[in-house]
Amino acid sequence: MHLTGSRAASSWSFAAAAPSKPGGSTVPGVAYRLALRLTQFRFIALASLLVMPACRTAPRTSLMLPGGGEWHEFEGTWTAAGSRYIMHLGDRRASIANFEGSLLLVGRSRPAVGFRSEAIVLNDSVTGMVGRAVWTDDHGDQAFSELRGEGTATGNKIVGTFIGGTGRYSGATGTYEFSWRFLLETEDGTVQGQSIGLKGRVRVGTADTTPDGGNPRS
Repeated sequence: MHLTGSRAASSWSFAAAAPSKPGGSTVPGVAYRLALRLTQFRFIALASLLVMPACRTAPRTSLMLPGGGEWHEFEGTWTAAGSRYIMHLGDRRASIANFEGSLLLVGRSRPAVGFRSEAIVLNDSVTGMVGRAVWTDDHGDQAFSELRGEGTATGNKIVGTFIGGTGRYSGATGTYEFSWRFLLETEDGTVQGQSIGLKGRVRVGTADTTPDGGNPRS
């Protein structure tokens, strides 16, 4: 029977490597193949034992933003929904609200494409509003900011100031600004809104990060 190139080479190699009995006869093919498979199984098992510890001990690292120490300018849209409690003080109104939503950013040097957002806001119709916000990117790293704004009947400008973060946003500084419009306000306190003209810039520190949390080393 004629064998093509690959099959012929394979048959030749097995025959040449097969062990022989003292009388010169070849060990039966079944026994040979069994011994070969046993050797392969032992090799795979040993390789698995060597690889598994490395997988368990591999540290989780957080990447720093490219160009650490440089300003990253961005624009975008912040949409959020939540609940609000209002207290009436005659013609004056005070409220506290919590929001959850998302940000989509644009710009060549934007720090990330998008974030999941959380914010708590205390607003007074006379003195304005103060709040705190946390932005979380798809790596789980967070940027923290303080919110201050007019938030009155005659003005709606809000300014955010970065006050640090975790991972790639450790030591974050910078500001952003926007106006806010409510798209939905119900009597039970459910609210939904969207930013107008959001833009800003952020600069992060260049400190090394720890394997587990991404915070600056002391």
